[in-house]
Amino acid sequence: MSNYQFRAADGADAAAPVFFLFHGTGGDENQFFELAGQLLPGARRVAPRGDVSEHGALRYFRRTGEGVYDMDDLAMRTTAMAGFIREQIGTTRPARIVGLGYSNGANILASVMFQAPDLFDAAILMHPLIPFAPPAADFSGRQVLITAGRRDPIAPAAASQALADYFTANKAELSLAWHEGGHEIRQDELSAIQRFL
Repeated sequence: MSNYQFRAADGADAAAPVFFLFHGTGGDENQFFELAGQLLPGARRVAPRGDVSEHGALRYFRRTGEGVYDMDDLAMRTTAMAGFIREQIGTTRPARIVGLGYSNGANILASVMFQAPDLFDAAILMHPLIPFAPPAADFSGRQVLITAGRRDPIAPAAASQALADYFTANKAELSLAWHEGGHEIRQDELSAIQRFL
């Protein structure tokens, strides 16, 4: 049994989609909860809180510097998060399993996807940074949207493009939505997410 604190809201029925939400550094389980209800009405929403504190800011895994991940910690927490997600899904797979993560939340979501490519039907990775070569995987039939800022100082455009190329090479149905800003979430990327869903 995973020990994440989380916020959840049930969908209209057992077959309703399940929408997993992963906050950015310094956020919590409430960051995207209401937005998700607007993006995917009727879905069961599950928002786990990161259980790593970086100077008081909640995260999903440790890092030793900006863009420098503690890979052993990431591996351990990825396995724990995948277990938590499976617990929440239960024994009967719902109509659709969707993930949305921003920044550090996008990174843990991507890491879970690398480990378990069949877990999510669709995933939205907002401003992810994967500073390592992900393993080969089969994302056939999976939809992935990456949203990114062309001037993002934390998740550089080249890294976003490399991750998009990875998913395309591994057979995902990939969409990439750019805005002209930095690491902030802009209205045009929220519109891209709405279209994607």
